[in-house]
Amino acid sequence: MQRFVAKIVYLMKGENLFASQGGPIILAQVENEYGNVEWAYGIGGQLYIKWAAEMAVSLNITVPWVMCAQEDAPNPIINTCNGFYCDGFMPNSLSKPTIWTENYSGWFLSFGYAVPYRPVEDLAFAVARFFERGGTFQNYYMVHCYFGGTNFGRTAGGPLIATSYDYDAPVDEYGFVRQPKWGHLRDLHIAIKNCEEYLVSADPTRQSLGRNLEAHVYYKAPHDCASFLANYDSSLDANVTFNGNSYFLPAWSVSILPDCKNVIFNTAKVVSQKYIEDVAVSYATSVSELSSASTSWSWYKEKVGIWGNNSFTASRLLEQINTTKDTSDFLWYTTSINVNKSTSQGQEKEAFLVVESLGHAALVFVNKRLVGFGYGNHDDPSFVLSKKISLNHGTNTLDALSMMIGLQNYGPWFDIAGAGLFSVVLGDLSNGKEDISSTEWTYQVGVEGEYLGLDNMSLSNSSLWTQGDSIPINQSLIWYKTTFQAPKGSGPLSVNLASMGKGQAWVNGQSIGRYWPAYISPSTGCSKNCDYRGTYDAAKCLKYCGNPAQTLYHIPRSWVHPGGNLLVLHEELGGDPSQISFSTRTGQVVCSHVSETDPPPADSWKPKSSFVFQTPQVRLSCEQGWFITKIVFASFGNPTGHCGAFSLGSCHNDVLPIVQQACTGQQQCSIPVSTSKLGDPCPGMLKSLAVEALCSV
Repeated sequence: MQRFVAKIVYLMKGENLFASQGGPIILAQVENEYGNVEWAYGIGGQLYIKWAAEMAVSLNITVPWVMCAQEDAPNPIINTCNGFYCDGFMPNSLSKPTIWTENYSGWFLSFGYAVPYRPVEDLAFAVARFFERGGTFQNYYMVHCYFGGTNFGRTAGGPLIATSYDYDAPVDEYGFVRQPKWGHLRDLHIAIKNCEEYLVSADPTRQSLGRNLEAHVYYKAPHDCASFLANYDSSLDANVTFNGNSYFLPAWSVSILPDCKNVIFNTAKVVSQKYIEDVAVSYATSVSELSSASTSWSWYKEKVGIWGNNSFTASRLLEQINTTKDTSDFLWYTTSINVNKSTSQGQEKEAFLVVESLGHAALVFVNKRLVGFGYGNHDDPSFVLSKKISLNHGTNTLDALSMMIGLQNYGPWFDIAGAGLFSVVLGDLSNGKEDISSTEWTYQVGVEGEYLGLDNMSLSNSSLWTQGDSIPINQSLIWYKTTFQAPKGSGPLSVNLASMGKGQAWVNGQSIGRYWPAYISPSTGCSKNCDYRGTYDAAKCLKYCGNPAQTLYHIPRSWVHPGGNLLVLHEELGGDPSQISFSTRTGQVVCSHVSETDPPPADSWKPKSSFVFQTPQVRLSCEQGWFITKIVFASFGNPTGHCGAFSLGSCHNDVLPIVQQACTGQQQCSIPVSTSKLGDPCPGMLKSLAVEALCSV
């Protein structure tokens, strides 16, 4: 470890990358979240942290070192906070700044689980509370997940973490802005930036405003301040009085007042644009439509069990990771079962087979015929597979293909977490049992197609592949191959593998990751509209219950080229590749709904000048290279509904021509929400402007 850290520091110094050298590096980190598992190592853990700190400091990098989630970080190492909330965090010394190194914008995705997401109102609340209560520095985990948001190849963590690592980030896995999360956080940080000169001038002064209500005020002078007003009740809205003025505070929200008078941002009031995630305009077509006329599917059926001359034997069940050295997801376990004719009746003997595994999944074959598939989940990758089987008189073969789905990457002793079979018991109908775990087993690392290199472009025209008009479907351990033309455009691509079972896919020899759409998430636990109020955790807000965790797989444009592109799949369970389709986004529906009383745009605030009320605005923006081509809905009055389902209210002024003139053909536009601009269809009534538009190339 010391050699590694010293090498990295040497490389950084050599490129003049530290701040003291004029570079961009202002902090360095040694260790991450070790404090969460230190207890498991006793005194050894405490001594290790002391050693790691001394080693890091001795390298003299001239910028501070931090340890994330490490309460006992020795001086001068700064201990920092990771989590969904860090407003109550205090470093272990008054001489250390309060740093939030990982603010989780969402959560990771696991096969067999619903998709987690974090409402932006709660995320903004957490950030505002952190700075309200004296926080110094805050960092999102994640903001931008392009490429880093896809676990290509076998790089996904484990166990059973999905290929997508989108994390519900403000910029998604494909590089698209996720609204309203990106826009609302942008407005939040503009508002905080407008308080900067106050935040760096003094510690905050707390004022109680009632039960679960408080203000924190940053003073530069007795009558010159910025303030944060917080309602941290999880259900009750409130009206509060502060500095002689009345303010409405929705539950679980923070208002930001750069002049201690005027609210320019409230975390619960989202006025930035939204988009319709599920009906984004895209181009999708099947593989057959994108294939050249002379090309169809080809396939290769793998052998079950030992397939090569590099196998080996042992008189016990071997742990998988130490056997494969992580060179493959797969390890074959093969043994023989002998049935004495004198001890059985009829042509076959019925028995019960019980296979226990540390994880993560396994296919079990008796006499080369599939009899069962067992698997665990992210929280408990171990499993037990029990099956009634039939054995022939004489010698029978038992083959189990044990599968890894990512290496364990968190928790105490994760480096020695095991996988693979650890017990195989055969029972007969008279309740007799035979433990065959310690009989002779033959092993082979990997599957036959890996050894042959069927994913490589060099074998795309090999005679190993079988081609025909009738492609075999729903078969285990089969490789598929075809060529396709990339959809037009320059946007990132995705391939929909919902029709497949479990396996891995390659495009032009590049692995786009593991897939497992056959593993369906529980049908309950999701809510269409998750209440952001109250403490968030990774299981609070879920979507797509009863569906696969992931069906779309990211293909970077740089991996495809004009003309034919090679798609190869290794299907482990059984699926139908003829139903696979590709898509690329060519447009998007965006919308915004802003009231006359909503805060003005935060970037319109001028902190050093006297406050002049700015008019609220509807702002629409398309992705770079796209333009507003159509206004789908526009109403000023009291429109109802939500993005994608707006309806006219009892008060309505047709402002379509005004919005069309301001926005059509533009990459972005803004419309003031005021009667002077839009007319007054119902004097004396509070009005709002709702707009829905189509962005496209």
